[in-house]
Amino acid sequence: MYLVVFMSQRSPSDPQGYDAMAAAMVALAERQPGFLRIESWRDEAGFGCTLSWWQSEAAIAAWKANAQHQAAQRLGRERWYADFELQICKVARQYTMTDRKI
Repeated sequence: MYLVVFMSQRSPSDPQGYDAMAAAMVALAERQPGFLRIESWRDEAGFGCTLSWWQSEAAIAAWKANAQHQAAQRLGRERWYADFELQICKVARQYTMTDRKI
């Protein structure tokens, strides 16, 4: 499993357009082969983080190459983000509190 970490600083422009596009991209990602889950948050100063989990690097590459996603990326660079950073991480292990037997 792989984790994509997308940290961003929003610019003040076009908040309604951003919110609509973000919702559309979540819906689109959820239909992509290899998608597992997504979580996102943003603070009052406009700093945000989106975490998405994928089955493989190939699934991440296919998501990056998706034409609608590429259009959203272009608008993000032009309009919505003052800065961003992306990291792709391989998950070495995962467990939850309920997985442990005490």
